[in-house]
Amino acid sequence: MPKVAIIGTRGYPSYYGGFETAVRKLAPYLSDAGWDVVVYGRPQAMKLDDPKRDQRVHSVATRGFERKSLSTLTYGFTAVRRAVKDGCDVALVMNVANGFWLPLLRAARIPTLVNVDGIEWERAKWGRIAKAVFRSGARSTARWANTLVYDAHEIKRWWGAKFGRDGIYIPYGGDAPAQSSEPPLGLQFRGYILVVARFVPENTIPEFFEAAKSIAKSWPVVIVGSSGYGGELDDCARLLAESTPNITWLGHVADDQLLHRLMQNCGVYFHGHSVGGTNPALVQAMACGTPTVARDTVYNREVLGDAGVFTEPSPRRIADTVSELMQDSDRQSALSLAARSRQQEFFTWELVCERYESALRGALNARPV
Repeated sequence: MPKVAIIGTRGYPSYYGGFETAVRKLAPYLSDAGWDVVVYGRPQAMKLDDPKRDQRVHSVATRGFERKSLSTLTYGFTAVRRAVKDGCDVALVMNVANGFWLPLLRAARIPTLVNVDGIEWERAKWGRIAKAVFRSGARSTARWANTLVYDAHEIKRWWGAKFGRDGIYIPYGGDAPAQSSEPPLGLQFRGYILVVARFVPENTIPEFFEAAKSIAKSWPVVIVGSSGYGGELDDCARLLAESTPNITWLGHVADDQLLHRLMQNCGVYFHGHSVGGTNPALVQAMACGTPTVARDTVYNREVLGDAGVFTEPSPRRIADTVSELMQDSDRQSALSLAARSRQQEFFTWELVCERYESALRGALNARPV
C-alpha cells in the first residue's frame, strides 16, 4: 500500500488547533482508503492513550525547541529528516514555515502536497524576524512544493497574484453533533455569549475583552481559549473572570463534546479572526447551528455567506451588534438554520477528506520513478 507522511502538525492524535483537528479526521480516512499513514509530531502534544485513537495510524515523535518562534521550524526540520529516513511515497506538509525543508523531500524524490494555511506573516503575534522567516518560507514553498492546498478561495487568489502558483481548494470541515437539549455549566439556552479563539491580537481578542465588560452587564460571557504560552491576554482574561461575576474563562478546551454543547446552546458566538482563510472554529460553530457575529473580513464573508452578522472590530460596535442579536430570537433561529445548511453543503469532513485523498493520489501518480 502507498505510504503517506503527514508533517507540520503537533501529531496524532492532538487537540491543539485546526491542523490537528484535520489530521484526526484525515488520518483514519486515509487508512480506510488503503494508505499506510505516518504522522510526525511533538511528544508532549500527542495523546497516545486516547481511546479514540486509530491504531492503524503510526504516530512518530521527533525533537524540537518548544518556543513560540522556533517550534514550527525545528519540529518541521526533524520530522522531514525522519520522513526521508523512514521512506514514504508522498508527503502532506502543513504550514509554509516548513517550506525551507521541502528541498530535502525533493532530493529524496518524495512529492509534496503543502497546505499553506493563512498569510502567517500578517499575524500580530510575530515579531519582525519571525515575519521575515514566514515570508521566506512562503517563497520556498512556492518554489519547491509540487502541489499547493488553499483553504479559502481568497488565499488561492492571493498566492496566484503573489507567486504565480495555482493549487487545490480544500477547506476545513465540521462535525454535526446530536442536538444537545441542555446547556453546560448551568447556562441557559440562547442566554449567553461565547468566544472561542487563540489569544492573539488579530483574533480581535483585546477588543472583545473590552466589549465583554459592557455585554456582561446583561448576559453571561464564556471565553474559551488561551495564548498557549501565557502572557498579557491570558492575564487579562483571568482578571476579567475574577472581577466580573458574569464572565467565565475556561482556558483551552480539548473536550469536543463540551465545546459543541457550548456552541449549540449559546445566543451569540463572536468570531473575531481577521487573518487566514477558512477558520476551523467558525466552521464548527456553523455545524452546531450557532448564531454568529463575525468580524467583517473577506475570509469570514466567504465562509458564512448570508448565515452570519458582520461587525467592525471596535469594542463599541462588537457590543452593540452582539446585544442586538441577543434580543432578536427570530433572527437567531434563522441564522442557526442557515449556518447548519451552509456547513452541510460546503464544509463537511467527508468532502474535505475526499479531496485530500484525491490530491494525494494525484501526487502519487505523478511521482518520478
